[in-house]
This record gives sequence, structure tokens and C-alpha cells, in this order.
Amino acid sequence: MISDNLDRIYQELPSGVKLVAVSKYHPVEAVRQAYDAGQRCFGESRPQEFAAKVGELSSLNDIEWHFIGHLQTNKLKLVLPYASLVQSVDSTRLLDEIDKWGRENGRKVNLLLELHLGAEETKQGFTEEEILDIMFRASDGKFPGVRICGLMGMATNTDDMSVVEADFERIDGFMAYLVDLFPEMEGFDQLSIGMSGDWRVALRHGATMVRIGTSIFGERQY
Repeated sequence: MISDNLDRIYQELPSGVKLVAVSKYHPVEAVRQAYDAGQRCFGESRPQEFAAKVGELSSLNDIEWHFIGHLQTNKLKLVLPYASLVQSVDSTRLLDEIDKWGRENGRKVNLLLELHLGAEETKQGFTEEEILDIMFRASDGKFPGVRICGLMGMATNTDDMSVVEADFERIDGFMAYLVDLFPEMEGFDQLSIGMSGDWRVALRHGATMVRIGTSIFGERQY
């Protein structure tokens, strides 16, 4: 089932767009099935679960782990040594602490800045103005312990695809604006938008990564 689901997605996914298989709340066995079907990039959102899966699957040394959930600053040690990309940096405090960890450990942590563009007040993330301020500071070398690789966003949680389309169009436009404004920011070229219900819409608006869980693994198992 997992391999069939992946095959269907691979057939539609353009070359150059990375599939992040969202394995959160699914057992290690499901990750192994996806791995055996050819999937290599997996996304987790809870630090303890992330660290446990990394440990259990440490023999599969070509897995690429992304952290995609809200990350508390007291959980950095569970995530940063192993994450290829932290997709969900949603506050200046978290950004500062990741930068500090990177400097102290001789690393540049790859991350995305999470843009809050949906209507829900409960969502984490930055406004466009806050991201613009961070980018100006980053271009001046203020965050030597991180590498800002792009933006991550989620559309409004709605069945109205015109609203989703407008959200993705907005973040795509903002991404293009930042790329033009900060040409010196090497590697700032990743846009992570689109999940199981709307990833095809995201592809029309510049997505370089899509985060798909339910359409691969089914409903969460724990």
C-alpha cells in the first residue's frame, strides 16, 4: 500500500521537487516500507519521536531527516545533530538559539523561515515584515550558525481551493521578491508548501518541496 501510494505521487511529481514523506505518528516499520520503495526524505514534528526514529534507523545512512513541527528551544539537542533541514523556524528566539547552537558546534544549520499566511490565529510563524527584517540581518552576517535556505508555509485550513490558491500565490510572490532583493544570499531557493490535500495546487506556485503524510501512510497510527 505504501509503495503503491508513493508510486502514484512520484508519477505526478515534477523533477526537481522534493517529496518529504511525513512519517510523524507512524511506526518505524512504515518508514522502512517507504524506504524500501525508494523514498529517502522523511519529515517528523515531535523531537522525542524524531530522535527515536533516527536512532532506530541509523543503519540506513542515506535517509534525509527534516524537522517540520514546532521546535522548543529546550529540545534542540534532540533534533539539530541529525536534521538535514529544520523547516519550521517560527520565532526570532528559536532562530537565535539555533544560531547559537550552530556556532557552538561548528555547524551551519540549514533551515526555512515559516511564514504565517493562513487565517488561523493558532498557527505559528512570521509575518512578511518580520521575515524581511531577518533577511536584512542575515545578509549582514548576523546569523553565522545557520543557513537560511528558503520559506515554509501552510495554506488556510479550508476546502475552498480558491483560498488555498491565493495563499500559495502570496507566498510564492513573497519568495520571488526576497530572491530578487537578496541575491547575495546563496542557497536561498527552497519553498516548502503543499500537503496531502493541496500539494498539486502548491506545484503551480513554485513549490520545491511538498510535505505529504496521509496520502502515503494513511491515517495516523498513534
